[in-house]
Amino acid sequence: MGNSHGPRSVAFVGPYLSGKTTLLENILFVTGATTRKGRAADRNMVGDSSAEARERQMGTELNVASTTFLGDRFTFLDCPGSIEFTQEALNALVGVDAAVVVCEADPARAPALMPILKFLDDRRIPRAIFVNKIDKGVGTVGDLVEALQAVSAVPLVMRQVPIVESGKMRGYVDLASERAWIYRDGGASERVDMPKAIASAEKQARYAMLEKLADHDDALMEALLEDKVPPLDHVYADLSKEFQQGQIVPVILGAAEHENGVRRLLKLLRHEVPDAAMAAARAGVRDGAGAVAQVLKTFHTATSGKLSVARIWRGSVKDGDMANGERLSGLFRMAGQQLEKVASAEAGDIVAFGRLERVKTGDTLNSGKDTGALPRAEKLAPVYALAVRPTRREDEVRLSAAFAKMQEEDPSLSIDHDADTHETILRGQGEIHLRVATDRLRNRYRIEVAASRPRVPYKEAIRKATAQHGRFKRQSGGHGQFGDVHIDIKPLPRGSGFVFDEQVVGGAVPRNFIPAVETGVREYLVRGPLGFPVVDVAVTLTDGSYHSVDSS
Repeated sequence: MGNSHGPRSVAFVGPYLSGKTTLLENILFVTGATTRKGRAADRNMVGDSSAEARERQMGTELNVASTTFLGDRFTFLDCPGSIEFTQEALNALVGVDAAVVVCEADPARAPALMPILKFLDDRRIPRAIFVNKIDKGVGTVGDLVEALQAVSAVPLVMRQVPIVESGKMRGYVDLASERAWIYRDGGASERVDMPKAIASAEKQARYAMLEKLADHDDALMEALLEDKVPPLDHVYADLSKEFQQGQIVPVILGAAEHENGVRRLLKLLRHEVPDAAMAAARAGVRDGAGAVAQVLKTFHTATSGKLSVARIWRGSVKDGDMANGERLSGLFRMAGQQLEKVASAEAGDIVAFGRLERVKTGDTLNSGKDTGALPRAEKLAPVYALAVRPTRREDEVRLSAAFAKMQEEDPSLSIDHDADTHETILRGQGEIHLRVATDRLRNRYRIEVAASRPRVPYKEAIRKATAQHGRFKRQSGGHGQFGDVHIDIKPLPRGSGFVFDEQVVGGAVPRNFIPAVETGVREYLVRGPLGFPVVDVAVTLTDGSYHSVDSS
């Protein structure tokens, strides 16, 4: 079958433990991209290839995998479900044609989808809902759909009615084609005659689906009002058009671990995900000559160096082409950490560019004269911090270089030095986020760090003015040491800092000694009576005395 739509990209998003990585693993197996199917418990899936992900049995960074289904090429972006890795999902969703929201079959967990669905709605990204783990579902499908609709601003359209035996979903009836299928674990579903027990429920569910489609199709509404059966081609066309325009959210059921519903999802994506041109128009890509791409993720690998995972928005790219003044040193399709070198890529592809040293995540790449920048994902502000230090002194220089690479991979990480506490502060989206970062330092860069809570940079201030007299005298044979000063000290408004002045008359303190008095005051302010820096204070040198031989 020919590749009629061109390459397309789809993001898997959803809460932690919803089964996105398992879904990706089964899609790769079903489409022949892999020859064996890994399991989360065995820590051997394509989507959990990093040591940090396998240790925690959860996604910790974006995973990218390309495959083909019935001649159409897809790139799937498996986004971490933990809220602490939201930046990875935001960066990825910039460059996709559609998204699949993966959720568990539990109405109580539906509210967790609200921020995800709102984000997709705000950015007009077509999305479908894949209800996973239907074999372990809680309550009825009707209850689940009602709960999901409560958190979706866009109407949900059920594409299936379940076939239930002994309280378990054994298959489904496709509401568009009105064909019944029974699940076969580890294989394709088997077509069967529609059970008579659900014929009435199927008719009602199909009519409800057509009514929602008719809200955006006057011809279909007229057919329903006249009790006419709409042509099947018309129904399929409406399902595709209204999905692409974000007017409906199709819902399908499955259990990815057993391959149930996986092939049905692939068929939906093949027929209904829009081509690359529609996503390019949504992103604001202008027509023109030359290729335009955008970096969605940066990886630093031990074998291939820096890889910039980019969406091709316009034109085509070949290995060795120039982009933003740099030459592409390799062009790769990805399957987790496995790379397949390719000669070229076209609009709709998501591929990895090799060794673009000056390019960062979110950057727009141009091969021609067009220098416009496309909108990038917002950078999340840090909400949690750890003080880190290398356990070996010789790693201090290497630590800075490693942090620079990690910030390229994950822009939501930041690192700075606190001048007050003299600590190196690592900031991010939560404790797990930062613990993963420190584990990555150990696993990838062989740098062990000790992490602790940052010290609070308390400051001291005074509440009222005072005057002080300081006298220092020491004789040790020969020239001695002598100094004598009178100073006034008073508080200043918050944020004023430190102000030093002098009002010495008659040369009581020689001019060349006055800077030394200020230096002495500043040295004291570094550590006040409570052990913290003293701020917002004014000190005035008013009087003093000196010795012509011993003062120096």
